[in-house]
Amino acid sequence: SRMMGEILDTDFSLLPSSSNTKAKIEINKETQTATIKNGKITASIVNQSRWETSGRISFFNEKGELLLKEISSGGALKLQARAFKPIIGGDYKLTASFEGDAKEKIYGMGQYQQEIFDLKGSTIELAHRNSQASVPFLFSSKGYGFLWHNPAIGRVNFAKNRTEWFAESTKQLDYWITAGDSPAEIEKAYGKAVGTVPMMPEYGLGFWQCKLRYYNQEQLLNIAREYKKRKLPIDVIVIDFFHWPKQGDFRFEEEFFPDPKAMVEELKELGIELMVSVWPQIDRHSENYEEMQQKGYLIKAEKGANVAMMNWFPASIFFDATNPKARNYVWSKCKKNYYDYGIKIFWLDEA
Repeated sequence: SRMMGEILDTDFSLLPSSSNTKAKIEINKETQTATIKNGKITASIVNQSRWETSGRISFFNEKGELLLKEISSGGALKLQARAFKPIIGGDYKLTASFEGDAKEKIYGMGQYQQEIFDLKGSTIELAHRNSQASVPFLFSSKGYGFLWHNPAIGRVNFAKNRTEWFAESTKQLDYWITAGDSPAEIEKAYGKAVGTVPMMPEYGLGFWQCKLRYYNQEQLLNIAREYKKRKLPIDVIVIDFFHWPKQGDFRFEEEFFPDPKAMVEELKELGIELMVSVWPQIDRHSENYEEMQQKGYLIKAEKGANVAMMNWFPASIFFDATNPKARNYVWSKCKKNYYDYGIKIFWLDEA
């Protein structure tokens, strides 16, 4: 749904789709309603009615049971199921509202620091933070799965009387919904829609050794050698942050890691893969800062100011990962200074 213009076919995936399956949809148009059916779910939209809000969407399973329904206008209450509020830059603040079901149980949504299994009654922030991984996909006890297909920062309220999704800045409303007879069936449909997790290599299933932090090459190698000497199983060892000269250099500091190639080769001879921590911040004193700034590879706020990192990384700026040229630039540095040495595992770190 958009305020105006053509619906954008957004694709936020990192990997190409491996599925060529075409949806088998059934469309039925009547005087007051229109329906579209795909698999076990049917969407019904009100065309015109004296008693229903025009454009209101409801979702049903194959038994005709109601799964989810947009709120009505409420007459004099003037409620909006899809509320778009213009903001600077041409985007909108968006609120999508659905009727609540007090008996419904809601699960999923990723990793949050809370001891709550059933999320009904909760407010969830839609943003990534240290120790918080936002995955805006839910499973409902009513037999449907719902994906908020929007990368914007926002939140969702799973109240008893209403479910409301908020996006701070977006161009359109976009969500995906599926129905199934079991959580496994719904999860499988979700995997087909967004992509399944590829099987990791065998070493990824073994023991990983990590600490904060190995400060030089010799310390790291001594730890790896000692593991082998004691015949302890180990498959991966990790070099954490501050192994670089300046934040955003994307390379080892020569004083502490003088020969990365030899380091990686010895680890491989021991049967150990090396992982490195890579951060998305660029220090103003980094050797890459000026070039990235001039080429527009750093994130800016609406008024043009750079978006700074937390204060324990003085004067560091996020690189703009939504810019393909910025991504290519950062990867070129990582490839030259890590990958070409034989390092194939990257910890996309950020606290």
